Amino acid sequence: MGTKDMQELMAWKQKLQEVIDQQQDSTTSKHRKAFASMDFDNLGSFALSDLETPLEDEEDSSHNLGRRLTIGNGPPDSLHDWTKDTEFGGPSQTDANQVHSRKNWRLVRCQNGLRIFEELVPVDYLPRSCTRAMKAVGVVEAKCDDVFKLVMSMDLERYEWDCSFGYGSLVEEIDGHTGILYHRLQLDWCPMLVWPRDLCYVRYWRFNDDGSYVVLFQSREHPKCRPQQGYVRAHIESGGFKISALKTRNGRPRTQVQHLMQIDLKGWGVNYVPWYQQRCVLQILNSVAGLREYFSQEDGIKAVARIPKMLGAESDSNFEKKDTKPPDADKQQAQPLDQANVETFDEESDDEEDYQEPEAFIEEESIKADSDTDAKYSEDEQSEDIDISAFSGILLLDASDKGRNCWMVPEGNLFKIRSKNFPYDKSKIPGGKYLMQLAAADWFKSHSRIDHVARRRGCAAQVAAEKGLFSLVVNLQIPASTHYSMVMYFVSKHPRPGSLLQRFVDGDDEFRNNRLKLIPSVPKGSWIVRQSVGSTPCLLGKAVDCTYIRGQNYLEIDVDIGSSAVANGVLGIVCGAITTLVVDMAFLVQANTVEELPEQLVGAIRLAHIELSAADDLPDLDNANS
Repeated sequence: MGTKDMQELMAWKQKLQEVIDQQQDSTTSKHRKAFASMDFDNLGSFALSDLETPLEDEEDSSHNLGRRLTIGNGPPDSLHDWTKDTEFGGPSQTDANQVHSRKNWRLVRCQNGLRIFEELVPVDYLPRSCTRAMKAVGVVEAKCDDVFKLVMSMDLERYEWDCSFGYGSLVEEIDGHTGILYHRLQLDWCPMLVWPRDLCYVRYWRFNDDGSYVVLFQSREHPKCRPQQGYVRAHIESGGFKISALKTRNGRPRTQVQHLMQIDLKGWGVNYVPWYQQRCVLQILNSVAGLREYFSQEDGIKAVARIPKMLGAESDSNFEKKDTKPPDADKQQAQPLDQANVETFDEESDDEEDYQEPEAFIEEESIKADSDTDAKYSEDEQSEDIDISAFSGILLLDASDKGRNCWMVPEGNLFKIRSKNFPYDKSKIPGGKYLMQLAAADWFKSHSRIDHVARRRGCAAQVAAEKGLFSLVVNLQIPASTHYSMVMYFVSKHPRPGSLLQRFVDGDDEFRNNRLKLIPSVPKGSWIVRQSVGSTPCLLGKAVDCTYIRGQNYLEIDVDIGSSAVANGVLGIVCGAITTLVVDMAFLVQANTVEELPEQLVGAIRLAHIELSAADDLPDLDNANS
């Protein structure tokens, strides 16, 4: 449930399997000892089969375990799983629920480095309403996971390896493994004589216990994806991919890709020319060769975009291809990227790996190049060093993370933020310097929720105001039988007029909720806590309730963690092990237009081994400054 990638998942599986095997060996040995010590002269009516039966059942259970385990929901009803048919070079597996007969294959040709197989049927002639299944088998020098991600994508990158792809979109996502897709075929035919074809089909995927991926296709009618004007709706009887890892060769990963397609292109003319339909199927299967060439010319796999949603599928029959060439970043006019012809530019488009562990190596040349690109932003808005010795809080500043009930400022380069070219290549850069400095941190408790702590006399925000500085106060409100508040005070000179930070400070609550971003991480702590917290950026105003209080020289943000059931559940896990944790939190204002890029971190804090008992009772706020 909590593994971050397939490699870690397989490592867990191997360890669990070793324990299971040890237990089985122990049980088998115990049976053997009991058998050896048994007095056969006094067995009476005891049957040997009574003793052997548990052993046989145990062996059968162990033998079937690998066949039975898969990761993923079961396929939809009536969806034919062709991967359970006879495999190449190995024994076939039976399926009592499989209503389709097994397919037998014969090699018909080898082209583009692929083996092309055709289904063997018991008759020499098939009626026009029936089609033969064909399958292409090839080897791709890439990791199994990378091939699977590319096969699942339906964005512009698919044009680089699938010559039969014209357009694709997601009609409906049924669950995490099943979806309804609309797909236009770009086949090599004469458009003056033959109408183009499109498809509406259900796609299901799963991850098998042996490390392979299975992707299944089958046509399905859907009310939101009716036949489009000017297109003939083809029908997929069975199809999909099977992606299996092979042994590495010369240190390079290798993956076997099987692509099956059994399709009826429909239409009165095409069915009368069997060789023409076969030619079209071969063009579809040739995508396996496209995958091989794509990875052979790529140094590394790019981030795979999501499938675009299908909008207006019932009424709009004209889907225009978007220009694949991104506009020049230097000449791009400032416009909301949510409305531009690029992928949706919001908090959901951030990668999950937005935090680098402190021990991770960061290349200095890469950082230098990114800093040069964004020099004008860093010169204008980086904060000047402020003497924070005049500020104090309940939690102490400690340069190491080995103390208890202390805080420090983590390196900004540990966090990755959006670069200038993020809307086009999803690139991110190390965070660099902060816009504001963390001056102090308080840890309060009270019988009720603690609001508006910045008005407390003598707090860091009031001290900063006396020095002519501006403060951003983040008050994390933790609900329980006793209410707690973790308060962080970030200080700097007043934000530069017109800057994104100044617009956030003086903006309305709707603007703030759509822009305030948190990047969390747990660099030290238990595995379950690190997986629960994660490192995915989130917009706080959309995840939980935030109250913004604008003072004369400060902005306080009261974050009610208890307003979200999900956040409250994660908080329960964190609080149960809080004394053993080191937690990082970075805050920034999300950039949603080209002119706002690159992003800059407002501030960050590292909290080490916080104890609930270390919280101080909240002073009386009624005597605080107004």
